[in-house]
Amino acid sequence: MIKKAENIIVGISIGDLNGIGSEVILKTFEDSRMLELCTPVVFANVKILSFIKRNLESTVVLHGIDKLDQLVPGKINVLNVWKEGVDLNLGVNDDKVGEYAIKSFVAATKALKEGLVDVLVTAPINKYNIQSEDFKFPGHTDYLDQELEGDALMFMVQDSLRVGLLTDHVPINEVASRLTEDLIVKKIETVKQSLIRDFSISNPKIAVLGLNPHCGDGGVIGKEDEELIKPVLKKMFDKGTMVFGPFAADGFFGSGHYEKFDAVIATYHDQGLVPFKTLSFGKGVNFTAGLSKVRTSPDHGTAYDIAGKGIADFNSFKEAVYLALDVYRSRIQYEEMTEKPLKVKEK
Repeated sequence: MIKKAENIIVGISIGDLNGIGSEVILKTFEDSRMLELCTPVVFANVKILSFIKRNLESTVVLHGIDKLDQLVPGKINVLNVWKEGVDLNLGVNDDKVGEYAIKSFVAATKALKEGLVDVLVTAPINKYNIQSEDFKFPGHTDYLDQELEGDALMFMVQDSLRVGLLTDHVPINEVASRLTEDLIVKKIETVKQSLIRDFSISNPKIAVLGLNPHCGDGGVIGKEDEELIKPVLKKMFDKGTMVFGPFAADGFFGSGHYEKFDAVIATYHDQGLVPFKTLSFGKGVNFTAGLSKVRTSPDHGTAYDIAGKGIADFNSFKEAVYLALDVYRSRIQYEEMTEKPLKVKEK
């Protein structure tokens, strides 16, 4: 149960220590006004983060803690998830560093589940060096889907531009076989409920993109759009969901057609993320919709090529913090509205 809207505690997983995650975290909270909006706690080790801070000549003040009940509002808290030192080689893929990224993420997720932090913002990981006997997930989202209630959906957000996916980290040659009526309905319902609950849009309009070029051209370039996607959308529309499509993906974004909708659902990863990242100008956020808890992340990766150089753009991470706070507040408002319905006086 959500109970508060102020002093929101933002749990932050450190990500890959050889990447730019630590840099964008530190840069985000160099602006002291951020500490008036929330209380951040970075799941890592205060000594290693202090080392990175000195290397970047950052001016932030870090407050090391060993337990979450030691959190201090107005400070950048760093929870010591581990005690030992870590050998860093900035810009290098290192399996050992990947282990610490997962230690941070698992600890932060546990705190989120237990209500010890209110929202989670994850810094970028390397999907290759995190794999182990104990962690066999493609990334953050799949693990969160297991650990938290609900059905996870990757939802890319930048202001009023919101792009969801029917399939996410799936090889192109498997996309068509993954599409089923149940999947399409579930994903559209997840997006719809997220728009209502997380973005305070009472009757959202949703566009769905076609799978094939020109939506199959009547079956000449594939039958999935005509025989599967279109009938499902019609059935949902007839039941009251404001869903439209399928739309040919090639001109949908370039023509500005997306601006007529509250969200767009792409059938596969690059169909949605390429135009999103082109239009979001480095301020996009990856929001995991459909879960019982709030999680966001920047829309970029580890960026090994610029790690440690002090030139990483932190705007996407900062926007991820803002969005996490906005969604958290929106959920409070939604719960207040739905749990305390107005009583109609009997005549």
